Amino acid sequence: MSAAAADVATKVEKPPAIPHGWPRQRILGYALVCMWIAFLAGIAAYLIVAWNGELFAKYAPSYVTGLGVTLLLVAISIVLGAILSVPIAYARMSKNRFLSGLAYAYVYFFRGTPLLAQTFLVYYGVGSFRPQLDMIGLWGFFREAFNCAIFAFSLNTAAYQAEILRGAIESVPRGQWEGAASLGLHKLQTMWKIILPQALIVALRPYGNEIILMIKGSAIVAIITVYDLMGITKLTYSRTFDFQSYVWAAIIYLIIVETLRHAVEWIERRITIHLQR
Repeated sequence: MSAAAADVATKVEKPPAIPHGWPRQRILGYALVCMWIAFLAGIAAYLIVAWNGELFAKYAPSYVTGLGVTLLLVAISIVLGAILSVPIAYARMSKNRFLSGLAYAYVYFFRGTPLLAQTFLVYYGVGSFRPQLDMIGLWGFFREAFNCAIFAFSLNTAAYQAEILRGAIESVPRGQWEGAASLGLHKLQTMWKIILPQALIVALRPYGNEIILMIKGSAIVAIITVYDLMGITKLTYSRTFDFQSYVWAAIIYLIIVETLRHAVEWIERRITIHLQR
């Protein structure tokens, strides 16, 4: 066998090299999975041992009511935020420096400050302007803690949704606009029929993540006396001093988040089925 043929045979028969660090990463992954399983097993064991049927029977209806308040708060805020995000995203993409600067300042503030601080600014700060709000008939709205939470949450999620929408629209290739213009389509027709359907595919997962973050962030409204799921949980614990009340709240939040995550994945598979074939 010639030297060249021997080299070729050696190269063919040599097994592929194992990437450096692969065993360590695999071991770490297994360790994390085992820790997670052990944690869940511990929670399950605690619930079995510390099960309080009287507590469950007495406060379960209140948990259902609190869950309804949480879902209503997040649903209204997400819808209002989606409506507000459209003009904000348009202003962010505008060539007008005043509009783009104003939209940038809005997004910068609401994405750069904690949602809790924004909620406090609305709930406690608006009370300082009660005479002015009375004059224009808005005090009746802002004196309710639930309405203040909706107002703060809507402004906050509008900033995030505007950036999601802007990024998704800008991810669509410029050739789509040029192709639509060559067909004589108006810019609004192009946006509605060509750009947005493609942009929403890109934006679906970020939108899903934003809804999940809003679900988890909604727990802060318990601090301003809104009896959502966390507010009911705090009330239950203050009356019973049973730690199980917080465990049940955590399980409910986990179920909501996992349901939303799987729903987003299902929708994504449905709307991208033409890309998978």
